[in-house]
Amino acid sequence: MISFELTEEQRQMQDMAKKFAQNEIRPVAPLIDKDPEHPFPKELMNKMAQNGFFDMFIPVEFGGIGADYMTMAIVSEELAVGDAGVTVSLLETLPVAQPIVEFGTEEQKKKFLPVLADKEEAKLCSLAITEPEHGSDIATLDTTAVLDGDYYILNGAKRFITNAGVAHLYLLFAMTDKAKGPKGQSAFLFTDETPGLSIGKVEDKMGHRTCQNAEVILEDARVPKENLLGKEGDGFKMMMRAFDQTRAVYSSAVAVGVGRAAYEYALQYSKERQQFGKPIFAQQAMSFKLAEMGTLIEACRLLVWKACWALDQGMPSTQPVSMSKFLSAEMVMKVTTEAVQVLGGYGYMRDYPVEKYMRDAKIFQIFLGTGEIQKMLISRTI
Repeated sequence: MISFELTEEQRQMQDMAKKFAQNEIRPVAPLIDKDPEHPFPKELMNKMAQNGFFDMFIPVEFGGIGADYMTMAIVSEELAVGDAGVTVSLLETLPVAQPIVEFGTEEQKKKFLPVLADKEEAKLCSLAITEPEHGSDIATLDTTAVLDGDYYILNGAKRFITNAGVAHLYLLFAMTDKAKGPKGQSAFLFTDETPGLSIGKVEDKMGHRTCQNAEVILEDARVPKENLLGKEGDGFKMMMRAFDQTRAVYSSAVAVGVGRAAYEYALQYSKERQQFGKPIFAQQAMSFKLAEMGTLIEACRLLVWKACWALDQGMPSTQPVSMSKFLSAEMVMKVTTEAVQVLGGYGYMRDYPVEKYMRDAKIFQIFLGTGEIQKMLISRTI
């Protein structure tokens, strides 16, 4: 028998995330979104660390709580109702910490993981893959790493990197042997104090303006050879594994949260807004629209939960993860667009939150593998 009953721990974390989103994230996020400088909310991230949200991704033996994927998805959805960008900044820890847990040496785990579970100051992470000339083509990289004695010398540039410039720990992929193609990719861990590392252009984005994305520039950056994660040539395999493990939580659950925020606001508005002598929800055209929005959100949440269940069971997960990533991205774009439609002219104005939700929605069809990439992955499994 399949049960959708949450555990007591999951309900407690869900409630904590919901309250944090309402009391701490929602008052701050719109102000940053409208600020032309969109300053990074470091103080808010510190509060998230103090409330234990970073602990989710870290195993118990290294100072965290070692939450399962289902719990991470439940918490991520609630936080994303508060704001997508803030949640994405937090979740960038997952695709960095998980490869360390799976591929790292005991020395690497002891060196990096406890720091990420800091209860006072948020130690943000950054996964550096995308390059200026290579977006979806992650099998092709120009960044190089050459072993020189006790150090790897890294040269190249990464583009659109989440948390770049505000992260403490970077997981970056580079070519150690270009002749081998994807099998020549390797993964490296290094901190923000690494010599030769600099931050380039900070992006001015359509949405997710509470989350910083920037260029990572490497000019003869010196990374100790003991910071190679796994073996030389493990990078592409590690990258694919990380995507499988993180898309359901990082993208899909957050998309469900953004869709829910837009839907809940539009539903409440429809019950209060009077037209033709009655609430607009009483008009069948409007109530049917909201019924469809609610159904799509529920369907995507269940698909996210199935993907997380497969991950937690150690089962093959590419198909449910890619399905949840693809459908959730389509859903959040449709739901937020419809929320603007429910509000009409007001929905188009920045005085109301639904236009922000619509701007925040678009990136889900692009990052962590476009919708087209997800359909390619799904087609391979069917």
